[in-house]
Amino acid sequence: MDGTSSAAREELDRLGRALREQMVVLITDLTVRVHLRRLAIGEPTVADGRDPSRYHCSVMYQGDRPASATAAGTASRAVSLLRVTGWEVALSQEGDDGRLWTVVLAHRDGSTIRVLASDDTPAVVFRGRTAALVLRPPQPAGQSAPVPLQEPEPERMPETLTPGYVLCYECDGAGRCPGCGGRGWVLRTPGPSESRSRCGECAARKFCPICRGAGQLAIFHLSTYQRGYYPGLEQD
Repeated sequence: MDGTSSAAREELDRLGRALREQMVVLITDLTVRVHLRRLAIGEPTVADGRDPSRYHCSVMYQGDRPASATAAGTASRAVSLLRVTGWEVALSQEGDDGRLWTVVLAHRDGSTIRVLASDDTPAVVFRGRTAALVLRPPQPAGQSAPVPLQEPEPERMPETLTPGYVLCYECDGAGRCPGCGGRGWVLRTPGPSESRSRCGECAARKFCPICRGAGQLAIFHLSTYQRGYYPGLEQD
């Protein structure tokens, strides 16, 4: 991202690390079969189109709550974990495609975390975004601004699954490689002199190697090993 302020980028990276650390606490406490390598903070994306543009980092994860945990209990535990570290938290309920979600919305230092749980599914969805910062100076008059990088939508969400399918356990429905975030490369030496190397997980193909970009897997074709990622299917 040429032309960015190094101080602003360092601050955004710091906010991204802090957000991920808080998400790790929530995910490891509230879900089973945790795969934290999927919890990658991608490159900053545009939060709004004003000049100068503001950028934020975002992350999403989906896991399953333990069979003994209810949606209300999961939400209550999330509230406790967030408040103890200084987040302002609100609870609400949202309906989506006939499914009722209990939603935990937390704010701290401009960053937000949403945790969604429902008694209609064992899935718990985590979404986080950092505060939005200006990384570039305003464009001089007469110069065209660079086209902002927009964060792509996931291929599948719980409410858009094809009947008989489940969200891919590797990419959580994103369809993109979780190792590189769909870029095809990873940072070898982060920092001012950063260098890149080809992603070894997807071999620079950019899509998830398990679902091959579909974001979902057919239940009928799941192996015994793969079914272990979906506790609700173990008795099927």
